[in-house]
Amino acid sequence: MNDVPSGQSLLFLTDEQLRQGIEAMFFAYRGFTADPDRILEGKAYGRAHHRAIHFINRSPGTTVNNLLSILGVTKQSLNRVLRSLIEDGLVESRVGKIDKRERNLFLTEAGASLERELSDAQRDRMRAAFRAAGPSAVAGFRQVLEAMMDEDMRRHYEALRDRTT
Repeated sequence: MNDVPSGQSLLFLTDEQLRQGIEAMFFAYRGFTADPDRILEGKAYGRAHHRAIHFINRSPGTTVNNLLSILGVTKQSLNRVLRSLIEDGLVESRVGKIDKRERNLFLTEAGASLERELSDAQRDRMRAAFRAAGPSAVAGFRQVLEAMMDEDMRRHYEALRDRTT
């Protein structure tokens, strides 16, 4: 990490530098998901369950269709995940107030507890990495991540971000 190129040279990255960035992303993601994976393993859940719980927590009352759009999974796959979360008492599905065909999703107390446990593990890892990298690196990292998002995903991301600002 000592041979970090200057900002100007980053505009002209070599294929090798890009490969290293891609590999760093793969290994970082593996680390980022490792702690939640260990927690979920004991409950027979996977990453799809984690993502569903995360986004239901971020948008209480979100619809199944909105969750489908955010997660980019098939309806069949999401239904399987939601069915297990509902049966296990982690998620509650309520009939829509305006459109009775809609299902609004909420975490139960047990679901909120699991979400906190999963998020705490990831926040701890991110907090340590951000502290080690410093404020300008954190801002740059966020810019890179936002620049990699597809336009549709950026809209979802901005909507969630705007809820907390």
